[in-house]
Amino acid sequence: MSEPMTLRPCPAQLTRGGLVYGCLLAVWLTALLLTPLSGQASPVAVRFPEGLTHGFLVVRSLAGDVIGHGELTQRIKEGGVAESRLVFNFKDGSIHDETVAFSQQRVFTLIRYRLVQRGPSFPEQIDAMVDRAASKYEVRLRTENGTEHIVTGDIELPKDAYNGMIVTTLFNLEEGASETVNILAFTPAPTAIALELAYVGEQVIRVGDQRRKAWQYSFKPDIGPIKKFLGKVLGKLPADFHYDCYILADDVPGFVRFEGPLQLMGPILSIELTSPQLAKAEDQKHATH
Repeated sequence: MSEPMTLRPCPAQLTRGGLVYGCLLAVWLTALLLTPLSGQASPVAVRFPEGLTHGFLVVRSLAGDVIGHGELTQRIKEGGVAESRLVFNFKDGSIHDETVAFSQQRVFTLIRYRLVQRGPSFPEQIDAMVDRAASKYEVRLRTENGTEHIVTGDIELPKDAYNGMIVTTLFNLEEGASETVNILAFTPAPTAIALELAYVGEQVIRVGDQRRKAWQYSFKPDIGPIKKFLGKVLGKLPADFHYDCYILADDVPGFVRFEGPLQLMGPILSIELTSPQLAKAEDQKHATH
């Protein structure tokens, strides 16, 4: 039996019932901003349609220090299109701002995607946008050495491109199933690559005093298609390069934890849900909303 993974009390905050974890991590396969894998992939079927969501997250270093907080909002717009926005604000002033719009008619289909990452937490500063209907992309990328790239052009998105939707796809897999999906790598022009969502097994977790189970997945990229772009970075990556994500093992799945970087050469982070708390009386007038 696996040792329990200790989870801090962090129930989701919702505007109403639904999967708070919706597109989340989205966070996170942005982490795969610069990584790939080859192979055939197909659209993921909808088992749990997404809805109205408002959730909060905490970001910790490997040492357990809180280094940032996140907020996820999701709305259903005209035509049933879901739009999710995930924003992380870091203590060093860095920001991760990711928005994805997608349809969910039988299968999940990405419609629009935008990613902004800037500040000292991110070796690469990026502002990238892709639009399926317009078949257009625009990317502004500044590398760690200060080189800036601005590229625009036409693009035909694969039907199974899932930037910003990786956790959503995990919710909709059959129990114990693995899957391969496509994401876009910005090098700086977007390139469709495949990513293996590999089921690892069950882990024991704690929710308050309860022992529950979670499904562990590893996101396994293959660096092949963009080796030229990565250059010297390749020698710094471990042979078994992957990210880990934990999903509540339940008839209604839920996000538990993500462990990995938000950018290829960024630090390894731990991201979990957290809850708002009533402010002290002297802080009431300083609310941001």
